Amino acid sequence: MVRSMKRELTCIVCPMGCDLTAEIENGQVVSVTGNTCPRGAKYAEQECVHPERVLTTTAVTEDGGVLPVRTDSTVPREKLFDCMAEVNRQKVRLPITVGTVIIEHIAGTEANLIAAKNMERGK
Repeated sequence: MVRSMKRELTCIVCPMGCDLTAEIENGQVVSVTGNTCPRGAKYAEQECVHPERVLTTTAVTEDGGVLPVRTDSTVPREKLFDCMAEVNRQKVRLPITVGTVIIEHIAGTEANLIAAKNMERGK
């Protein structure tokens, strides 16, 4: 039995913001329309088959403040809650500089959680 569906997306690869329609059969993208460049088709396939996100959030510091943090690469969307659980268990030691790795391979992914801001103690 062939399962087919259509999914409407807005491409975020460039400022054009093309309205895409992806046709999916049995979990695979068979066609993409509405894209003005090949990057749109690649984006639609990625988003429909294996969506990923950069996690951007805050982590608690050892003195009770909050530090902006993010992953240094994308993580599978289904791992975002696992990543957040690890962030919420973490107390960041200060001082820290932008780009410092806080958690390596967060939630078993290839991404590292890094500091997104310089921060001194007591700030």
